[in-house]
Amino acid sequence: MPLEPIADLMRAAQRGGYAVGYFESWNLESLQGVLDAAEQTRAPIIIGFNGEFLSRPGRLTGERLALYGALGKAAAESTTVPCGFIFNECAQDNWIEQAITAGFNLVMPADADAPHKEYARRVARLAQLAHGQGIAIEAEIGELPCGNTAGCATDPVMAAEFVETTGIDLLAVSVGNVHIKLNGEQPLDLERLAAIRKRVAVPLVLHGGTGIDADALRGAIQLGVTKVNYGTYLKQHYLRVVRQAFQGHQPNPHELLGMGGADDVMVAGRFAVRDAVLERIERLGCCGKG
Repeated sequence: MPLEPIADLMRAAQRGGYAVGYFESWNLESLQGVLDAAEQTRAPIIIGFNGEFLSRPGRLTGERLALYGALGKAAAESTTVPCGFIFNECAQDNWIEQAITAGFNLVMPADADAPHKEYARRVARLAQLAHGQGIAIEAEIGELPCGNTAGCATDPVMAAEFVETTGIDLLAVSVGNVHIKLNGEQPLDLERLAAIRKRVAVPLVLHGGTGIDADALRGAIQLGVTKVNYGTYLKQHYLRVVRQAFQGHQPNPHELLGMGGADDVMVAGRFAVRDAVLERIERLGCCGKG
């Protein structure tokens, strides 16, 4: 089916008291694994790619954003559940501008190093461009802890001012969630989230879904979170399964890559992502809503 407008996905989630999962992809197999899980559970879904990674100066090869955009749009149109498509977390405005016309229907400028006023100005400009093309825009206030970065919790007053100033459609918040949490889960600051919800009317987003415990997630959804992002958890599962698949590989390279049988590591990766999504998607309350 055609890409589902992000506003429609978020309104349905708000009415139904659930959240839509964004399960990040990095290749064709991971993308198909996400859609397999969404169709199996009849859940609305958001697919997409990481803009920070694709635009990273240290990449050894340049990426063709138009290719990623066409791939994701075609994938969404091939599925039987409502599906949005995001270009996620990118600090380079020229890449966001390209994404707006490349097939994505949600973009997210994110630049934790930018001064607040400069970031707000840039987001407001990009929001105008996106809305002119019928594309939704997400942005963030606060910074999630990540590695050696301590992060900064979202201030409710600043969040409300930012939403009003920029005209964004979704707001990502920092309330105890963590980027790239490799082990364990932890609770959220639900009091802070409730204070943000009182001041901010647009749908709220939690990045770092991998490290959020189930009870905290349910509480956050009750407080109006309608989108939750997952990435680390999927890649951990994918790498573990693909490494195992390589250990028993066949001498015929076609059996290992591309024939689609039991020894194909591409199939193993697709199934790994599917199963990882299935392990988390029920927490969002969205199963059966698509």
